[in-house]
Amino acid sequence: MGVEWAAHVDTAAFGALVSAAAGVLVPRIIERVPEPEAEVPEDGAGDGAGAEEAGAAPRFEGGETEAEEPPKELYAAIADLPGLLWKSIAASLVIGGLVGFALGWDVALLVWLPLVPVSIALAVIDWRTRLLPTWLILRTYAGVIVLVVVAALVTQDWQDLVRAAIGWAGAGLLYFVLWYVYPRGLGYGDVRLSGILGIALGYVGTAELVVGVYAGFLLGGVGGALLSLARIVHRKHVPFGPFMLVGALAGLLFGDWLGGLTTG
Repeated sequence: MGVEWAAHVDTAAFGALVSAAAGVLVPRIIERVPEPEAEVPEDGAGDGAGAEEAGAAPRFEGGETEAEEPPKELYAAIADLPGLLWKSIAASLVIGGLVGFALGWDVALLVWLPLVPVSIALAVIDWRTRLLPTWLILRTYAGVIVLVVVAALVTQDWQDLVRAAIGWAGAGLLYFVLWYVYPRGLGYGDVRLSGILGIALGYVGTAELVVGVYAGFLLGGVGGALLSLARIVHRKHVPFGPFMLVGALAGLLFGDWLGGLTTG
């Protein structure tokens, strides 16, 4: 799917307006997410000579102490944050405009525009809690799969559908392996989110998929380091989901162009 940005001002305006209207739903989406069930400690947990001292932050190799996790912020409290509504509308307007700018009048808009408010909700939740709720992730999976199938039925281009499936499997497998090898570096919510982004990016194109996934890692590494240096977040508490989402947008915007550069 080629990108001719100069000809897509109209779809940029369309995407911005539609997404801004949908941005009103972001606080409501966050509010509806159920709270995770409280973990019940196993019998005898914390007993024995090898147990961590009660109330002390755990230590890792080299004697490094992990920053103590603050209590999880309630989703209802996040939804009621001052300014969240207008910030969500503004972010949706900008992101929706960029999506429309990148895609033009393509059926892929059917897949990407509904993801805008959900992605903002996920980014806000992950930033505030370092969690990507399974409840919302699974519903997003169902929605994006249905939309991709509908889009393929409209165009009768089954290669797009196959590519979306490959993106799902490829991105999901990559993140799963990374999580399995080093679970402290990624949460399993990031693994789940990678499949959604793999479907959406893969449907648009292979270059968009590759650039989007790579950009997520690049932004996560650089952005996480900068946030840590600025003491905005502890380096062990950097949420990766927002960087994955921004990386996916970068893949949509620049994937086709960068792919053209590499192929001559």
